[in-house]
Amino acid sequence: MQSSAPRQNRVTPTGDIISHPARGHLMGNRGCLHDDHGRLRQARWKTKAWISCRLDFPGRRRRIMSPGHYTELFFLDEATALAAGHRPCFECRREAALAFRSAWQKAVGEISRVSEIDQILHAARVWPRTRRQRRISADIRDLPVGAFILHDSMPHLVRARCILRWSPDGYGAPAAHPHIPVSVLTPAPMLKTLAAGYRPEMLADFV
Repeated sequence: MQSSAPRQNRVTPTGDIISHPARGHLMGNRGCLHDDHGRLRQARWKTKAWISCRLDFPGRRRRIMSPGHYTELFFLDEATALAAGHRPCFECRREAALAFRSAWQKAVGEISRVSEIDQILHAARVWPRTRRQRRISADIRDLPVGAFILHDSMPHLVRARCILRWSPDGYGAPAAHPHIPVSVLTPAPMLKTLAAGYRPEMLADFV
């Protein structure tokens, strides 16, 4: 009998891949991470091109976690994807990707190929030896809207006058900005890109 348990394909702002029944609002991938039975192997990426994609694309229909194909990952929203280190896809999210690249070039530096973004992002999002998420400490007043921090051991989305606790189902009630240095989940180049004007899709806009 086939298990009814949710697949392990939901990505958190900490970059972890968890099992959860809630439907994400964006899809993405890091390469093929699963076996022929749809179970994640030990590796959490097979490529440096971590992207976020539309859930639907004209003329395409995929069977989730097909053997030998990339692993479909899902995000609550784009702010979550950015925190986990995923940039917009230049194929299915071209308008967003072009806006992202424009803000990146203003804030981080000129690029001639998108692979240069992937190289810089990869160095900023994970520690090479432990392969765990790289985090920085900052004053929350210096962070752009759309960044993620770790507060009370939980991911929170930074808004202009508050923070919102993240969960796979959505965001919690607003809370005041912390007055102490915070642990930042969103990679440093993503923070610069947000500060330069890139506006991610956020479910919190509707909270």
